Amino acid sequence: MGASVQIAIAMVTYIVMVIEIGTYYAKRANANSDNYLIGGRSLGPWVTAMAAEASDMSGWLLMGLPGVAYWCGLGDALWTAVGLAIGTYLNWLLVAKRLRLYSHVAGDAITIPDFLSNRFKEDKKIIMTLAAIFILVFFTVYAASCFVTVGKLLSALFNVDYVYMMIFGALFVVAYTFVGGFLAESASDFLQAILMVASLAIILVIGIINAGGVQAVVAHAKSISGFFEVFAIALPQTAEGVQQVGENGQALFTGAANYGVLNVISALSWGLGYFGMPHVLLKFMAIDKPSELTRSRRVAVTWVVISLMAAIGIGIIGRVLFPTELLTRSTAENIFVIMTLNFLIPIIAGVVLSGIVAATISSSDSYLLIAASAVSKNLYQGIFKKDATDRQILGVSRMTLLIIALLAMIIALNENSVIFKVVAFAWAGFGATFGPLILLSLFWKRITRNGAIAGMVTGGSMVFIWKLLGSRIGGIFDIYELLPAFVLSCLAIAITSYLSAEESAEVLEEFELVRNSVTMSSD
Repeated sequence: MGASVQIAIAMVTYIVMVIEIGTYYAKRANANSDNYLIGGRSLGPWVTAMAAEASDMSGWLLMGLPGVAYWCGLGDALWTAVGLAIGTYLNWLLVAKRLRLYSHVAGDAITIPDFLSNRFKEDKKIIMTLAAIFILVFFTVYAASCFVTVGKLLSALFNVDYVYMMIFGALFVVAYTFVGGFLAESASDFLQAILMVASLAIILVIGIINAGGVQAVVAHAKSISGFFEVFAIALPQTAEGVQQVGENGQALFTGAANYGVLNVISALSWGLGYFGMPHVLLKFMAIDKPSELTRSRRVAVTWVVISLMAAIGIGIIGRVLFPTELLTRSTAENIFVIMTLNFLIPIIAGVVLSGIVAATISSSDSYLLIAASAVSKNLYQGIFKKDATDRQILGVSRMTLLIIALLAMIIALNENSVIFKVVAFAWAGFGATFGPLILLSLFWKRITRNGAIAGMVTGGSMVFIWKLLGSRIGGIFDIYELLPAFVLSCLAIAITSYLSAEESAEVLEEFELVRNSVTMSSD
């Protein structure tokens, strides 16, 4: 039996198992829109933790982050990982319990736009509408990054045109999400989180062994200027985007670039994104018992730290073992795949590579589902047809899901897309649009509805503006767009809120009720 056939068998087996999960939960999901969109707030602590992190990390963890480490070394990848680890911990510590309680008190909200609108007791649903639109825009980009991931993987494995493989993967994700809803997505995310971290650990250990041990890896990495330094990055010598190879068969580098304080701050700012990620925040809202969130936090942070460090290690080891295998920034993101195919027998390689499929499915189904709910619950029912039945809401959700998936597939048609860059933009979009607003809505009594609107518009628009103009201006403006957009959003909320009249007594009393509930539950 050929290697490709064995890999295909392993991956198909995994896919069938995922479909079975969707089928199992289909009946409960179709009972009502609450079950379909948030699972009836019935998740346990382990599923909450693992599902939140698996849906968050996506194929970026197994392809994007190792690709950064492979291409330019430790510096950029490490500081990004540190920022993400800190952000994960703070999000679970500060936001999780308060959001779970507040979303229930605020009209039993089951989506982020619902919560934000109910938080300010909106009559005219401006916050809800804006939130739903931003979710649609950025989740379409996010879903596209997932489709790029699966397209690259399947194309590399089976030597089939990228576009066909991307479309195949996208259709599978759509079919699965279409049937099972939130419960299926969360249950499969739990399974996929286990497979993802196990796959990373296996390839990391086998890579170290094949490279001659940790000392050999470190010695080789240090031989490349800037590659194994915390405050520097290596600069591949390229011609038209392709790294050059010397007469001795080694990949060429032009030297090292300084990775200074501004670069470090820029990379650490990835952690700010967590406060505004709807797919993570929704898991907080869906847990059965808020008291279980402490256990969830410990599980989630442990998983994140192990996974991030393993992904970076794979990129470093990959450059040692396969220095000239991947000569563009885009193809560098295949290093996990290359190591898996070279070091494992085909049937086991198929299981491990299912980790990438797992990551892609766990993220894209979350993105599609939340984007669909933004349209069906927040726009269709919240604005246009307030008396919509559950059957109508489910129908609109599924129709929206198909449209968003189609748009994401169109974006993903470019085979040369760099997953890391696509994810970075969408991550910044959510972090700046919703992060400051979520934090201040939960912790600042004086925030007003006008402040909330100003913050969302400022944060979301500044991500686009800074992305387009910052890198062109250069200097201190050449910083990850999330940081300035996040800061400006906070300022817009604060200034506009102080210039606006206080919210109604009902809004203020509800805030105090939640604050007292959090205090009592912590005692």
